[in-house]
Amino acid sequence: MTPHARLTVRDLRVRAVSVPMRLPLQTSSGTIRIAPLALIDLDTEEGVTGSTYLFCYTPLVLKPVTELLGNLAPLIRGDAVAPFEINQKLLRQFRLLGAKGITGMAMAGIDMAVWDALARAHAMPLARLLGGQPRRIAAYNSCGLGLIGSERAADEAGQLLDSGFQAIKLRLGYPELKTDLEVVRAVRRSIGDSVQLMADYNQALTVAEAIRRTEALAGEGLHWIEEPTRADDYQGHAQIRQKTRTSIQMGENWWGAHEMASCLAAGASDLGMPDAMKIGGVSGWMQAAALGEAAGLPLSTHLFPEISAHLLAVSPDRALAGIRRLGEPHPAGAAADRGRPRDRPRCPGLRHRVGRGCRPTPSRDVSRGASPWQLGGCHRRSPTQAGAGHRHRRSAASSRCTPADIRPRSR
Repeated sequence: MTPHARLTVRDLRVRAVSVPMRLPLQTSSGTIRIAPLALIDLDTEEGVTGSTYLFCYTPLVLKPVTELLGNLAPLIRGDAVAPFEINQKLLRQFRLLGAKGITGMAMAGIDMAVWDALARAHAMPLARLLGGQPRRIAAYNSCGLGLIGSERAADEAGQLLDSGFQAIKLRLGYPELKTDLEVVRAVRRSIGDSVQLMADYNQALTVAEAIRRTEALAGEGLHWIEEPTRADDYQGHAQIRQKTRTSIQMGENWWGAHEMASCLAAGASDLGMPDAMKIGGVSGWMQAAALGEAAGLPLSTHLFPEISAHLLAVSPDRALAGIRRLGEPHPAGAAADRGRPRDRPRCPGLRHRVGRGCRPTPSRDVSRGASPWQLGGCHRRSPTQAGAGHRHRRSAASSRCTPADIRPRSR
């Protein structure tokens, strides 16, 4: 494909898969053991395919999301692959309904696939297409460390550091404050003082209880405390922020740049963590990055490391990329994560593929670009390491993953 050639949408293909998580995540709102993913391929008349995925959190939402994406296919078929124009068209379509929830997820999925197609057509990493340069991105391990008690949390934290990370995040929100303190101290003893430790309450507390607990945790050396109360209570978070000495982190539940702007106007957060899906895909992230720069707000990422590495590379005040594997990491390949800055993106697209079986398979030699997780054994360089564009390939295989689907990647 010649660079700068015009692309035209031919079709939008979607498939639902359920991926067992190696480390289930137990929070105050429940336990996530399965990652329900909507895999998206945007095909063009010119033969370029842009791919991405959506993490639907619960299987209850997976079917509605895939059906909505299927319903949107005729609406964009024949359109130029132009992110702004397609996004505006979808916003007009949903003006009365709103661009949040399932609607916002579908729009973001299309946006990410469109940008992936453009990056592939221009044979360059997404970061470069967006005007930046591939660079190394600092990362933290966001796997596991749910509400599992102090002894298990301490053991699991040590295991997370075995892959080389120097920053990890644990979940808090136990029935009693003393248990929160016990867990934080047990994990700190396990990982030592040199490792950054963050805590996430997953919106578990009232404002008054959040003030009490964040103050009690102030001397524990936490890098940040995330969403201690309801994510949409910006005034409540502002009160907590005024009372605590620990930085308050918000952002994974900002549905678009307008909600981020409202949060910043309320003075609710010291740090920002937009989610690539909820913020509105690549286009929404670029708006968020501009707001963050104007406010002097350091940005980290939530999930979607394949694309988030590119987005942080073009964010002026970048902090940490959150790495949560939705599949089984290979113990040898994981060494390249090291928690140190991730390797710079180099190859076109987000380079993520899904093939037969729809089950995560081990990666190898991540430092050279292997995907930190792959589905069905099809291998391309990971965007956190290598480039723009996740390449999802689908087959007629069952959308429900089984243990028999696991197989190593051949070299």
